[in-house]
Amino acid sequence: MLRMSLGLVFIWFGALKFTNATPVAELVANTLPFLPGDQFVPALGLFEFVLGVALIIGRWTGLVVLLMIGHLAGTFLVLVTQPEVAFLGGNPLVLTMTGEFVVKNLILIAAGLVLVTPRPNRTSGGAAERLDADREPDPVEASQHRAAAR
Repeated sequence: MLRMSLGLVFIWFGALKFTNATPVAELVANTLPFLPGDQFVPALGLFEFVLGVALIIGRWTGLVVLLMIGHLAGTFLVLVTQPEVAFLGGNPLVLTMTGEFVVKNLILIAAGLVLVTPRPNRTSGGAAERLDADREPDPVEASQHRAAAR
């Protein structure tokens, strides 16, 4: 579900940028003012859209997440290049709505890391095994196990 929801968000946000329907076009363009915003914003949207589709397909997840994290890390440039729109009164502890919009990407990065973190298999001390070890043994099951061991 996490991979699918991330994919949907990237498709949605990417499509908004690609179709020039995003409310953050000016923010994105002003973050890298040396790039032509009228080309960069739609290109970024296409990149996000492709990332979203790739997340939903679920192939090459490691590479896709690496690209996603790189992209999301780039969003923090707003805090450096446009601190006046990210921080209220120049105070780095008080975020504006734009600042909150950028900082929430920490959650998306963490979600990406969860996607590529190996999961323990069920036979090596997973949660189900730990719960099973805590229950009282069933007398019938125990006697069947003893009989099978003989």
